[in-house]
Amino acid sequence: MLLHRILIADDDPEILAGAVDLLSMSGREVLTASDGQEALDTLQLGGLHLALLDLHMPRQSGLDIFQHVRERNITIPCLFWSGEATDTTAQWLLDEGAAGFLRKPVKPSELRACVAKTLEQHWGLAS
Repeated sequence: MLLHRILIADDDPEILAGAVDLLSMSGREVLTASDGQEALDTLQLGGLHLALLDLHMPRQSGLDIFQHVRERNITIPCLFWSGEATDTTAQWLLDEGAAGFLRKPVKPSELRACVAKTLEQHWGLAS
């Protein structure tokens, strides 16, 4: 069975730990980053199926990471989540090619469903 590799980048340790626990239970390998630069470093290693990015993080924002991915034609869907983004920002991200946007706090069932749907749409990977 193919192990899905997901990067979760968030500067809130409690949110990060909760998301890791939730997505790991679904049989996925989860890598983490607590700031944007760490997320970029992890992305450059390759082999990821999905990036779940907080919009506002130290050292690089989720938007900075998204622009990096697009400029370098890295094939990875990017999901965003934030408790602070406006509807305009969320829509702009979707218009620019983000795989999805979740507003924090996110229900566990909503996160699992969004991740599963994104993996299926972009990679044909059933969860």
